[in-house]
Amino acid sequence: MTRTPVIGVDFGSDSCRCVIADAFSGEELASAVAAFPRWAAGLYCDPVRRIFRQHPQDHVDALTQAVRAALSQVAPEIRASVRGLSIATTGSTSAPVDEAGCPLALRPAFADNPNAMFLMWKDHSATLEAEQITAAARTWGGVDYTAHIGGVYSAEWYWANLLWVFRHDAQVRQATASWVEHCDWLPAELTGTTAPGLMRRSRCAAGHKAMWNERHGGLPSQAFLSHLDPLLDGIRDRLYEETWTAETPIGTLTPAWADRLGLPGDVVVGVGAFDAHMGAVGAGIRAHTLVKIMGTSTCDIVLTPTDELADRVVEGICGQVDGSVMAGATGLEAGQSAVGDAFAWFARVLEWPLQDGERGEAREALRADLLPRLERAAALEPPGAHGVAALDWLNGRRTPYADQTLHGALFGLSLGSSAPQLYRALVEATAFGAKAIVDRFTESGVRIDEVLAIGGVARKSALLMQIQADVFDQRIRVAKSEQAVALGAAMCAAVACGLHADIPAAQQAMACGFDLVYEPRPAQAEAYRALFRRYMEMGALVQGMKEEKVSDDAA
Repeated sequence: MTRTPVIGVDFGSDSCRCVIADAFSGEELASAVAAFPRWAAGLYCDPVRRIFRQHPQDHVDALTQAVRAALSQVAPEIRASVRGLSIATTGSTSAPVDEAGCPLALRPAFADNPNAMFLMWKDHSATLEAEQITAAARTWGGVDYTAHIGGVYSAEWYWANLLWVFRHDAQVRQATASWVEHCDWLPAELTGTTAPGLMRRSRCAAGHKAMWNERHGGLPSQAFLSHLDPLLDGIRDRLYEETWTAETPIGTLTPAWADRLGLPGDVVVGVGAFDAHMGAVGAGIRAHTLVKIMGTSTCDIVLTPTDELADRVVEGICGQVDGSVMAGATGLEAGQSAVGDAFAWFARVLEWPLQDGERGEAREALRADLLPRLERAAALEPPGAHGVAALDWLNGRRTPYADQTLHGALFGLSLGSSAPQLYRALVEATAFGAKAIVDRFTESGVRIDEVLAIGGVARKSALLMQIQADVFDQRIRVAKSEQAVALGAAMCAAVACGLHADIPAAQQAMACGFDLVYEPRPAQAEAYRALFRRYMEMGALVQGMKEEKVSDDAA
């Protein structure tokens, strides 16, 4: 059988995943995963201060390892006939670069400086900067550049990260020629187009995180940026004007990268995008579909015809961008800052006595089985877990209305509260947080006809998926592919190299289908309506306590 292979690469929070797929059947021919060694060792991170940095060398090494490992699983004729490659990354994950477009941490002088590395999406060190950006956009007397990103700027995003580094590290600031997203830099690196003036910037990343919008002339004006902080004087001219959608080819692999990866030199590389958006493509997103990308955090992507949304602005989300998922449609993004991370935190709390001493086989087996055992026990608890309840803001609130200064909370504890009840409360809080996002969309007139899910948590936690279906009172289907983000990237690659006319055509040819379906249960859906109201009341209480403290501190 003749196959036409394309490659999709997914850079997650912990690892790089590579899938080789046939462009006309979607058949997965091979896949491989490579972890980030420095990240796995906890280097350059300080969770207490909510600082999370990744070294670009981890990304280069993991990409090489994952692609070569996947290629080793296929026949030589498959390796020789790869036509295209596209990359999805976490976002906003951004870094300072020099005049050649090289991340500063790859230069010897900055090799161990965390401020010269990629600031991960879950780095919340720039909370103050995000608040100042939001306030300035509303009060400076010109365009409100936050209007199309939900009205609130986030500490997870491009400008907040850039400003924080400029304020805290003069050496990095002085060496910075430009600032890049991970999904822009790696495709440019592969094609030899890293010079800031040549680099093709992702419409997805620019629109959702950098306040780029054609309606106000692209990026925020230099006047606004200088008003925000004089340290930003002159920065706009060192960035970019145009952006490109993920169907767009950049060029072909450089000879050095073709040799390094073991690929032909004529492989076409497409413009990069964020993992959530390419994952939505891989899941089969279409108009009026919500796709939940569920991992360490969640990203929720809704697609709507651009002319249908018209001039309507959806407040409190992570942006609405024409072309962020595919050309000719508007992608709307929302999400939760801690999902898999929240469950992992609870497991770490419970396993604290196991953290000292040697790691025997019995101890490791207990650790590996902890979350599955909690899930099984929590499934036996009733909705509301005997009054135990939680707020899911353990890493701040991403949406609705970003606020990284908020914290999670537990309610209704007693001497009889158990670990499974606490775990179920966290799961239910995650579902309620997702419901708040759905309500934000529908209250704004954005229609959602179906809900799809992908990602590790969607496939591993039947409890969460069933509770979400009950809370939404709507069916949820889970994509069959365990690598739906990489498959979506492969679909984009198939369009970029000319094998399909557009992304919908690639989806039709390469769709993976669904193998898990969760239907809402009427009795539980009714119970969760009351519990959701309690969740919203608890959220208002915690937010009110935070605002009261801020007021007291100011006084």
